[in-house]
Amino acid sequence: MLKSGTAAPDFALPDQDGATVRLQDLLSEGPLILYFYPADFTPGCTREACSIRDLHAELRQAGLQVVGVSPQSAESHRRFRNKHALPFTLLADPDKAAIKAYDVDGPFGFGVRRATFLINRNAQIQAAVLADLRIAEHEAFIREALSTAGG
Repeated sequence: MLKSGTAAPDFALPDQDGATVRLQDLLSEGPLILYFYPADFTPGCTREACSIRDLHAELRQAGLQVVGVSPQSAESHRRFRNKHALPFTLLADPDKAAIKAYDVDGPFGFGVRRATFLINRNAQIQAAVLADLRIAEHEAFIREALSTAGG
């Protein structure tokens, strides 16, 4: 997993609607919470996405945006987003290009590690957490990012 102080690798991935999203475009709008998760519709990933959804208004008010990345298709992301009323973008990475670039590919190339990064406007990783099964640590990380952003 990439560490704090590392340059955040750029990417160009389709969102839930099929539109290409680039890291640089996201950062032009402000700091980014980029989180990687294993799969849509699984209990842990649903709990994580819904906890972020519940913090979303506070995050936006603090000037932070959130984007989730997993290897499922844009169509799967669209259904997941709609079912759980997720107000943030989900990016499809079926080839695991960004997943590998951020060094969160699962052991032996299977799955995806659960990781969350705070990336500043200069495309530098300010902080990161890797906690595969400890979903509450990701919410705590996001709450900390929120408090340091002045929210």
